[in-house]
Amino acid sequence: MTSEAASGAVEVVLYHLSDDPDPVLDAYHEASRRMAGTVGLLGNKLLHTLGEPSGYVVVSRWSGWEAFTAWEKGAAHKEQTAPLRQFRDTGRDRPFEIYRELAHYPAEPAHVTEGA
Repeated sequence: MTSEAASGAVEVVLYHLSDDPDPVLDAYHEASRRMAGTVGLLGNKLLHTLGEPSGYVVVSRWSGWEAFTAWEKGAAHKEQTAPLRQFRDTGRDRPFEIYRELAHYPAEPAHVTEGA
């Protein structure tokens, strides 16, 4: 592994299930408030699975593996994520996946043609 790959951003995907979106949204917002200011956390989002009405994922983006593992091993980790834990999809072999970014292209601004 090159040092460039070792220092790439990390995205963590957590799988959740619920027949009611409201408690998932409430738990997501509470967990996000608790995690505000966490060193290395670049942001997170809640996604609803279009092919599975009860499926949700939370994707958090971290500056790197080191920042993520430091937080995960820290004392605040379990308390910060507690609101969402009841919705975790335990029917999967693993209720989460961790991905390291190898490459990306930033979005380019759309070009507007005059008179359009």
